[in-house]
Amino acid sequence: MLALTSHAYRPGAMTELSERTKANMDVVLEETCRQLPHGGDHDSRRFIAERLIEAAESGHSTLGELGIVARRALAELMGKGS
Repeated sequence: MLALTSHAYRPGAMTELSERTKANMDVVLEETCRQLPHGGDHDSRRFIAERLIEAAESGHSTLGELGIVARRALAELMGKGS
């Protein structure tokens, strides 16, 4: 699970996210990382999580919106590997 608090990654930069948004982010991160070998390494998971946090801070909090962001991040990761 993601530890998503108001200062999880960038102290002071993030406003408090709702519990629903945090739960949605956890679900999307887990579903997305299942597509990576062994659920993804720490750096890959963190890359996707950071993209999810940025999206949530911008007001994108639904499963659908976060899923799009996570899939784009995953595609970017996969593109870097080639």
